[in-house]
Amino acid sequence: MATVTTKLSGRRPRAAAVPQPYRYKGRRRDFAEPDWRRLPGYSDVTEEEWASAKWQRLHSVKNLDQLRSVYGDLLPEALVEDITRDQRERATMSMLVTPQMLNTMDENDLWSDPIRRYMIPCFSDRHAEWPSHPLSERDSLHEADMWAVEGLTHRYPTKVLAELLSTCPQYCGHCTRMDLVGNSVPQVLKYRFEMKQKERYAAILDYLRATDSVRDVVVSGGDVANLPIAHLEHFVSELLDIENIRDIRLATKGLMGLPQHFLQDDVLAGLERVARKADERGVDIAIHAHVNCAASVTPLVATAVRALLDMGFRDVRNQGVLMRGVNDTPERLLDLCFALLDDAKVMPYYFYMCDMIPNAEHWRLAVHEAQALQHAIMGYLPGFATPRVVCDVPFVGKRWIHQVDAYDRVNGVSYWTKNYRTGIEGDAADDAVQQPHAYYDPVYTLPQEGQDYWRDHTAQVITA
Repeated sequence: MATVTTKLSGRRPRAAAVPQPYRYKGRRRDFAEPDWRRLPGYSDVTEEEWASAKWQRLHSVKNLDQLRSVYGDLLPEALVEDITRDQRERATMSMLVTPQMLNTMDENDLWSDPIRRYMIPCFSDRHAEWPSHPLSERDSLHEADMWAVEGLTHRYPTKVLAELLSTCPQYCGHCTRMDLVGNSVPQVLKYRFEMKQKERYAAILDYLRATDSVRDVVVSGGDVANLPIAHLEHFVSELLDIENIRDIRLATKGLMGLPQHFLQDDVLAGLERVARKADERGVDIAIHAHVNCAASVTPLVATAVRALLDMGFRDVRNQGVLMRGVNDTPERLLDLCFALLDDAKVMPYYFYMCDMIPNAEHWRLAVHEAQALQHAIMGYLPGFATPRVVCDVPFVGKRWIHQVDAYDRVNGVSYWTKNYRTGIEGDAADDAVQQPHAYYDPVYTLPQEGQDYWRDHTAQVITA
């Protein structure tokens, strides 16, 4: 048989780096901790003090007088008055901001700084006509409705959320657990756990020992960074002794807002013992952080992350929240993802749509806006590090933003279904699994017809 020796030809390299809608800027060559001494209130703070978690907590800002002492004349008086009004009429969270977070804000433009916008909101940030969606709720995800025991939300078939405490090192204005977390404010009298902490933890563990369908536990709050390390270590160690638990995730915004906490000797030692035990048992343990802005990713954050990865935590993943004026453009979102990946070795994981809590409308995006953002960031990041934009639908749970079943763009109502029963649906009929559940766009994003609908609908509800 003759051998074919003819060689195909005519293929020539043609590709090149071409202009793109987003230009990757590379690893930040100037990656350095912002110099806190540029701020009037921190001008004489030593490196030793700044690296101290105790100093950070003691000097966290809890009121406007303390905020003035940090920024001095850099804080416009008009902004102070605007924040004051917001605290009196709109804020659902009290003020608590660590020096670490204050140091990552742009002191020369505090009005528009994205971190200020979600950590210390002012009245004019909020939407004038629609500060809240007419159907907003304090516990918008109905987590307390799905408590198996106090503080343990059983929503998904194999996963639970353990809320161990109701405090954080800092309070975000958009907190989805504003019903429970933090101090009461003029607008919100906060719920308080009724069981004693020790008894509550024991009840959570007893439920998990008796429920072998659960394999995955998110340990949250509040924030685990506010739990004494001995208490956290004991609880997680008990989880590791439960045979059916195969995944544990510790949720903390403190890794970004107070990385100094995770660099303390006793915290490092406790977490290392937990990581070692998890490895011995073949259980995956990870940290879930909450970073919303690239400026928050600093060398101290990267140092804390590296320590966690080196001691055996499987991953440090980021679960951010999409917020208008913070990270609602492809450039801001991609800048954040690359800062996480390149500078801190944090895996971009989820970006949640901001939940339908009271006074949060100005932060929330419409479903179609979130879909556009998901589309815009595809192809720039590695597939394994491309975050999913998700909508946390009441009574359903997390759904990728393109999983919507039906969408009325005029009235801003999207409909979602699930493939499982939540913990409160028991032996409900099969149609409970396929029942559509509604989610609502911000009213101000709707066409005039939709806005008129909600004005009429709201008026009818008020009249009734």
